[in-house]
Amino acid sequence: MDRIIPSNIQNQRRWRRGLLALGALAALLTAGWGLRTLVRPSLRRADMLTATVEMGDVDAALTAAGTVIPAREAVLTSPIQSTIRRVALAVGAPVRPGQLILELDKDLAASALAKLDDEQQRNQNKTTQLGLALARSLTDLQAQQQAQDLKVSSLQSALRDEQHLLRIGGGTAEAVRQAELNLSVARLEAARLRQQLGTQRRASAADQRELGFTVSMQQRSIREQAGKLRQADISSQLPGVLTWVNDNLGSTVQAGDALARVADLSRFRVRATLADTYAEQLHPGDAVLVRLGPGADLRGSISSISPAVDKGVITFYASLVEDHHPALRANLRADVFVLTRAHRGVLRLKNGPFYLGGQEQPVFVRAGNRAVRRVVRFGDSNTDFVQVVSGLRAGEEVIISDMKSRADTPEVELTE
Repeated sequence: MDRIIPSNIQNQRRWRRGLLALGALAALLTAGWGLRTLVRPSLRRADMLTATVEMGDVDAALTAAGTVIPAREAVLTSPIQSTIRRVALAVGAPVRPGQLILELDKDLAASALAKLDDEQQRNQNKTTQLGLALARSLTDLQAQQQAQDLKVSSLQSALRDEQHLLRIGGGTAEAVRQAELNLSVARLEAARLRQQLGTQRRASAADQRELGFTVSMQQRSIREQAGKLRQADISSQLPGVLTWVNDNLGSTVQAGDALARVADLSRFRVRATLADTYAEQLHPGDAVLVRLGPGADLRGSISSISPAVDKGVITFYASLVEDHHPALRANLRADVFVLTRAHRGVLRLKNGPFYLGGQEQPVFVRAGNRAVRRVVRFGDSNTDFVQVVSGLRAGEEVIISDMKSRADTPEVELTE
């Protein structure tokens, strides 16, 4: 038999069904919100970097690694093979022109100089002996020539006598022919002696010149060795600061080995290296920007380029307009930007991780609480700015953080 359900129980059932319906609706709304979140990615404003498109200058540049070096530096080398006897100055000490820096052992060089002096005295003695021998030889030849000339004169008189006797009938034709033959032979011998005397004089002069050359060369060797001996007390003609010295006392050094470096630290320049693939873009006189640190950018130009390539790297040197800037220090590392092209009054955007280095790429432009994907065409760039060719307007705000993971997302929601 059916019974009537009390009203209070019916009300409880209705409330229970209503709560279940509300719970299902809430679950449906939550799922919809989650799906919306999955469909539209979000990005926290605190996790992104932005920059505003502006008008300005963009200088296209090649980036090189640079080192600050003194504008003038003297490398002092050993003039002789020797050993280091004494070091008079320490690294960092100021150096005056002519001031002693390092002293070498001079005993071996002095012995070599004494040997050269002895050889020169022997050469001079040879010169004297050669002069005496040549004079004696020339004297003998001159005496023989004079005697032969007298013999020719005597034979000429004898020939005239025979010819006279033949005319008056007191001589014979045979005697005349014999006298003529004797005179011809005497004349040939006289001519031979004159030629021999001339040849001897020329040979004597050549021998004396050769020995004179030997003496002159030996004298130059003596002067050179004496100069090296004086230079064994190492000093610099350039005023500056001692930046390095070989202080290994007693160590052996060869002629030409570096012993010390003196630098003028009042002026500086920059030595930079760049991959040789960019060698054709480097030219003497090209403008450079040397970045020593935040707020320390110095202007300059390429002064010289090394003609040789070492391990795929080319070296060039840059002079600075402010070569005495307080931030300059010897051996300080610096970024060197070689300016290849200059664009004035163009749209530009601050460089950042977003830039992929191509001419055309997507970027995200902020529009209220959203960031909208837009394809932009870029031009030249440097470490500070990128030239905007098309796709952006001045005043627009662009996300310059790395957005490669969202490159295919048309829109990103910005959250707090």
